[in-house]
Amino acid sequence: MTMTKQDNTFGDNLKRYSTKIKKTIETLSKGDSITVGCTPNEIIAENRLYRLLHYPHDAIKIQTPILIVYALINKSYILDLQQDKSWIRNLAEQGFDVYLLDWKAPTNADKYVSFNEYVNSYLDECVDLVLNQSSVEKINLQGYCMGATMSTMYSSIYQDKVKTLTTISPVIDASQDTTVIGNIARNLDIDKIVNTLGNFPSQKLYECFSILKPFKQGVNKYINLIEHIDNDSFVQNFLRIEKWIYDTPPIAGETMRQWINDIYQNNKLFQNKMCLENKIVDLSKIKVPLLNIIAEEDHLVSPDCSAPLNKVVSSEDKQLMRFNTGHVGLIASSYSQHNVLPKVGQWLKAYANI
Repeated sequence: MTMTKQDNTFGDNLKRYSTKIKKTIETLSKGDSITVGCTPNEIIAENRLYRLLHYPHDAIKIQTPILIVYALINKSYILDLQQDKSWIRNLAEQGFDVYLLDWKAPTNADKYVSFNEYVNSYLDECVDLVLNQSSVEKINLQGYCMGATMSTMYSSIYQDKVKTLTTISPVIDASQDTTVIGNIARNLDIDKIVNTLGNFPSQKLYECFSILKPFKQGVNKYINLIEHIDNDSFVQNFLRIEKWIYDTPPIAGETMRQWINDIYQNNKLFQNKMCLENKIVDLSKIKVPLLNIIAEEDHLVSPDCSAPLNKVVSSEDKQLMRFNTGHVGLIASSYSQHNVLPKVGQWLKAYANI
């Protein structure tokens, strides 16, 4: 039987694709060795539930420091993923003095830790540490996702220590969150889970995230990796994102109970009914300049859930910036470096000497 040119082409393509699949499998097996967190830093303070990191830089020109508050979900190195896609490095190179509140995974002994401890104790401790080290009276406070919600809580109670507030994809009006995560949260029997397990398990968190875009996250991304396996830059970025997606810590039981019951199911935060110990979180008391940043394609926090913050605060200067990207693309992408961060820096610099 004579082989045709078409047969030869098919055979060559099959061989080439098989080689790519083999290389992809080998690459994924070495994924744990990928490095993240590229910007040099020093540990200012540390306890069992947080590390306060400082990023000294020769380009620092602005005296008021930035304290970034990360979420309790996943790990903070998404903000410093690699040199050309680092939120932290970009701000430092713009002349800002950057600090990061890096949360540690809670143990079984921490199952009763609530937002009261995270906001009134740990976050406030770190703010004071930054103020003392910088010899200033106020900081620029930034928060991402759940960290943005926590920064909003903090600013409503301690705004005498806050110069500006920047929120990135905050959960504010949970009744407007139409994402899969929002729908799950509104129908979750969190009391049963926490009473049975203590902390909310990392595996359960990952299961929630994995069903958001099952084809894109479960099949298509690996097909895409196979097609680009010879592109080292693409592969390195893929492995770092993949590491972050799977690097999901548990959440302290009482904190998760509040997150679901108070914020998602009863919408207490937006209604100014949420209480941290004996302190009411009243968003209308926030008067500091606010920059609220949302992603139009966010599949974790609906834009309509974040945007209402601008309506309820009393700030005279309050801006809402919308960007055509996703939840992670907002902070860890080339798009973020060229479109989001320059505008964030420009906004912050307007208050540098005020």
